[in-house]
Amino acid sequence: MTDDFTTPTTPTSPTSPTSPSNPALPYGTPDAPRLAVRGEARLEVDPETARITVTVTARGTDRKTALTDLTRRNEHALTLIKSYGDAVEKLETGSFTLTPQLTDKGRHERIRAYQGRVTVTATLNDFTALGELATRLADLELTRVDGPWWALRPDSPAHRSARTQAVHEAVQRAREYAEALGAHLDAVLEIADLGAEGHPQQQGYGFAAPGGARSAGHDASPVLDLEPQRQTVYASVNARFTMTRPAL
Repeated sequence: MTDDFTTPTTPTSPTSPTSPSNPALPYGTPDAPRLAVRGEARLEVDPETARITVTVTARGTDRKTALTDLTRRNEHALTLIKSYGDAVEKLETGSFTLTPQLTDKGRHERIRAYQGRVTVTATLNDFTALGELATRLADLELTRVDGPWWALRPDSPAHRSARTQAVHEAVQRAREYAEALGAHLDAVLEIADLGAEGHPQQQGYGFAAPGGARSAGHDASPVLDLEPQRQTVYASVNARFTMTRPAL
């Protein structure tokens, strides 16, 4: 008869410095100490685009009348926006609804009217035309205008400038720490972008933009004098360096 047995193994301690739950940290050595700093940058820049939302509505006692009026008003708004040519960078229809409205009293489902709505979003890159277009749209029949909302483009040079300044600030801060110990920076170990860790760039928005002179032939509506809202671009990085042996 043979006895089966298993040689016991020594479990790895969960607090071991080399365990996955507690990995070893690169603290550096006396001859190559490690520095960990954060660099930040915050820029105030002019916006590059302005977005407005245009909502046209129509109401009629029958479906066809409401839809006809809604189609006509939507076409007027689109034609007006498109007449500004390259000043309009993007034009999109957001939503369309046509809703029957029932009578408040009675047991039967009796329709007393139809309510229609179309929402259009226009993004402009020419702020001179913005005030004029906004007021001309607001002057249209049963038309609502919201905005503008200011923004920078995703590939705006301002984002790169903020990131570059954040790195420069991190290097300068690390250099000052090293000099305080009678040493100097030796090598960079890591640059970590905090944008991927829940710290997105911040951008402002609001109702503003510079108004310009009205185009010839458009004198039915006043022109809003709008001032653009400055945008805040923020960048932050973590940086790790090694430095020479301090002169202690």
